[in-house]
Amino acid sequence: MQLELVQITNTNIEQYMYWQSEKHDYQAFNGPYFDKENEEQIRSKKQAFLDEIRKDGQLLHKRFICIDHSEIVGQVSYYWRSIETDWLEIGIAIYEKQHWSKGFGRKALTLWINHVFDQFPQIVRIGLSTWSGNHGMIKLAEKLGLYQEACYKKARIVKGKYYDSVSYGILREEWTKLKNEGSLHSPH
Repeated sequence: MQLELVQITNTNIEQYMYWQSEKHDYQAFNGPYFDKENEEQIRSKKQAFLDEIRKDGQLLHKRFICIDHSEIVGQVSYYWRSIETDWLEIGIAIYEKQHWSKGFGRKALTLWINHVFDQFPQIVRIGLSTWSGNHGMIKLAEKLGLYQEACYKKARIVKGKYYDSVSYGILREEWTKLKNEGSLHSPH
């Protein structure tokens, strides 16, 4: 099974927007402590993305995760945590339960971290934040060699229960060392 990261362009933006609805399985773990966007907010986001695509030809900060050149199983993204200190945060979502725990996340994030470090030579570190109820994301971060750098106790509320917010990170030189040691399996 071939896994690749595919650019989001004006030809597939509708597929991206389809997955933004809260009706999908992954939304239960993807920042469930934030208010979900309503249809008007999703349309507004789509317009902003279309404007970015018109400018750059693609969404630079997001990619689809595809298997066998066609099936979209998730997405990866990045955003600036601190542009002043060259710090990016990354994220990932595997959309449907049937694709969870199959190694897609590890392969996709390996490709994505490589891409982000290559695209931004000035980046010193990459972070990844989640909540303590998202056990799959925590295990994924640790499998990839990211270090837990912060734990904010009882910082998230999901379905009336408090959870910790946890932040992981890796420095460029640490990632390079893992790659050189062969600790990161080939993403294919």
